[in-house]
Amino acid sequence: MNYQFTSTEELLQFLEKELLSAAEAIEILDISKARLGQLVKDGKLIAVKQQPKMFLKSMILEKKDELESLRKKYRPYDE
Repeated sequence: MNYQFTSTEELLQFLEKELLSAAEAIEILDISKARLGQLVKDGKLIAVKQQPKMFLKSMILEKKDELESLRKKYRPYDE
């Protein structure tokens, strides 16, 4: 996906809206900090910035859908 911005203000608005911290990603995904680290280490989730780790909101929401479907499949007793 390519992004183009016509001004610094437009870029800053995008970053404010679309970047999530590791803590925000953990909360949305409902996982532990260790699990987030493992997803990044395994290449299943890409951090757009390493220190501190930052993620694109769209990627986190996509991963959330994937994790929820896996939980339903492999942990039906959680319902």
